[in-house]
Amino acid sequence: MTDPIDYASIGLKVGIEIHRQLDTRGKLFCDCSTMMSETEPTLRFLRRLRPTQSELGQVDPAALFEFQKGRTIAYESDDQTACLVEMDEEPPKCLNSEAVEIALAVSILTHAEPVDEIHVMRKIVIDGSNTTGFQRTCVVAVNGWITIDTKKISIQQISLEEDAARKIGESDQTVSYRIDRLGIPLIEVSTAPVIASPDETQNVAKGIGDILRDTGRVKRGLGTIRQDLNISIRDGALIEIKGVQELDLLSKVVAYEVQRQLGLLRIRNELAGRNVKEADLVDSFVDVSSVFSQTKSSLIRQTFDSGALVLAVKLRGFQGLLGRDLIPGLRLGTEMASRAVFWGRVGGIFHTDELPDYGISQEEVLAFRQETACGELDAVVFVADREDKARDALVAVINRAREALVGVPTETRMANPDGTTRYMRPRPGASRMYPETDVPPVEVTPTDLTRIRAALPPPREVIMKQLSTEFQLNRKLATQLIESDHIDLFRRVCSQGGVAPSFVATVVTENLKSLAREGLPIDQLSSERLESVFAAIRKGIVAKEATVPLLAWLSKNSSSTVEDGIKELGVHMLSEIELVNVVDRVITTNWKLVEERGEAAYGKLMGLVMSEVRGSADSTVVARLIRNRIEEKERMSD
Repeated sequence: MTDPIDYASIGLKVGIEIHRQLDTRGKLFCDCSTMMSETEPTLRFLRRLRPTQSELGQVDPAALFEFQKGRTIAYESDDQTACLVEMDEEPPKCLNSEAVEIALAVSILTHAEPVDEIHVMRKIVIDGSNTTGFQRTCVVAVNGWITIDTKKISIQQISLEEDAARKIGESDQTVSYRIDRLGIPLIEVSTAPVIASPDETQNVAKGIGDILRDTGRVKRGLGTIRQDLNISIRDGALIEIKGVQELDLLSKVVAYEVQRQLGLLRIRNELAGRNVKEADLVDSFVDVSSVFSQTKSSLIRQTFDSGALVLAVKLRGFQGLLGRDLIPGLRLGTEMASRAVFWGRVGGIFHTDELPDYGISQEEVLAFRQETACGELDAVVFVADREDKARDALVAVINRAREALVGVPTETRMANPDGTTRYMRPRPGASRMYPETDVPPVEVTPTDLTRIRAALPPPREVIMKQLSTEFQLNRKLATQLIESDHIDLFRRVCSQGGVAPSFVATVVTENLKSLAREGLPIDQLSSERLESVFAAIRKGIVAKEATVPLLAWLSKNSSSTVEDGIKELGVHMLSEIELVNVVDRVITTNWKLVEERGEAAYGKLMGLVMSEVRGSADSTVVARLIRNRIEEKERMSD
């Protein structure tokens, strides 16, 4: 990052939207399963989605942006996880009452005011993620609050909406989706823009996540939760950031966005100091192909081989600003390139702040600067492609340069895995919403609320006390278990006995986290597979010491069984006779150590035996055998 930022002084405001799948029997508008498909698709179909006008005759800019990509949408489906509702070949059924009850429970837990009647709306979305060209959504409650570190955080709205289809592929002309996820009930909890720092953003998200998790009725695991941010600073702009997957990434995303906006404001001020005006940035393009007739740049030579050209534009006053870092891996030139790639469908742009490079010589740089009549403080951007595509790309570059004169353009960005962001599309407008006429409204009665309030889950502190009392877990382990995705699994395993509760809790919290940090795909470890591992321990098939390596192997071999893993790793439990032979050999070899150290030798012997049989013997059994065999040898020597 950079020097510490006083977030209060720059007027940072953050609002967060938490989206989480609900664990219901059916989807929001039909009875199809809410599980992801594990079978091959049985049906494929194509669509081309188009924007529609609002009731006032307006077209949403985000929808228009997606339409201009000109893509065909390919959908895949199967009979188990989708029906004619998801295909938009049949009207939706009534709003899922189970999902409504969960949303109302969350409303009560966040002190929100449920609406008297729930009305479904349509929100235009034509990126292909919904077959209809819109997403169905409805407000369930408003004006709530939660307390985070003594600060009252306003909850503006709690909504229900249908989850989007699952993207499975993409090319220039086609994007492909599997519609198994489409229609799964999704709760959205939106805060007011009252969050004032990156750390507070993360704490608020965790607080909301805890409430959702405590209901016991939300899905868990990879892809079941998504977090969007709305971030602004004084003199900056409201930026929507979509798709932050990891809780621990939220503070980094906010910090980077603040840094990006401050960097753009500094560029704006520098351009003002250079007296650059909007009228200086014109769509006047120059064909500089002749400059590169003998170029050594393979990128440009490939362009000529395809019959294209090199088109350039001058950006007055921008020299030295296009290559300036805003955040790691992102410069103003990068932002211009992302616009050019979309609008011009080109591979990218070149600009003078990054040259000479890419095989382009200093002499060629001087030549095209002269061709475009550049002054000392002027930059040049050029594109090597077909003329029509190059022109569209440079128009996008000019438009982004004009926005730089203002400072920070309002837009929607997508989060990257490292916490940085990239341009996604223009921000949507109010014209994207209109009423859904196929779904009747749902009345929320006082009787409904009384019944739901009576069935609310116990507070977290009560659950913590239960875990500590019933299973003798310490507070740290109990907290980790509550915040994990495996508390129900923990209870099922412990109810069958044979495995210590503290061991089960450690495995499903700390051990799984360690495997995830090592980059292992622990999402492959379903509850059923984890239960199979504990069952093998309970039956004495494998020692608990083999649990972590066995889980690591299973995560990398998703179609294999626990028995396959035990065989492959060679961690089957040794018989007591086999174990006695190992213990006898280690003791005999190290008997002098026993004579010299007495009781102090036990630890050393234990380590030697366990290093040889680890994963194939229980440590408590090994300890017992070592003591018994030593006592026997001592009696015999007497």
